[in-house]
Amino acid sequence: MIMALHLLKLCVGADSVRDLEEWIAERLAEKRRRGETPEHAHVTRMAPKRRDELIDGGSLYWVIKGQVAARQKLLDVRPFTDGDGIGRCRLVLEPVVVPVMPRPWRPFQGWRYLPGKEAPSDISAATGEIAQMPEILRRELRELGLL
Repeated sequence: MIMALHLLKLCVGADSVRDLEEWIAERLAEKRRRGETPEHAHVTRMAPKRRDELIDGGSLYWVIKGQVAARQKLLDVRPFTDGDGIGRCRLVLEPVVVPVMPRPWRPFQGWRYLPGKEAPSDISAATGEIAQMPEILRRELRELGLL
């Protein structure tokens, strides 16, 4: 069985998973008001070369305040040229943000590939009490090495 390939990216401007969710909801509502298709995408400078592997079950994992904290399923990778003639890439994402088990990650520029075997697991009902904890508590417990 082949594990999915993912991307890892810093989530600049968000202090929490809730911030990211609110930002996405605002952008989608704005698109609806303008009569545009409410598609959620993140634009990057460079296009991943391993597109087919990424959209075959991959996700974009977000690093928030120094920890991998959430993911969004990758639906498509669309390279394009912007109005200034600069090559860019639109990462089309499912708007649902899935919290993951926090893991520290140092700052970096751009994005990184994240092999499936290295991806943190989702926080779900199956993770019991951890899923019920506020994000800030999970973050603090992870920083103390208790999670």
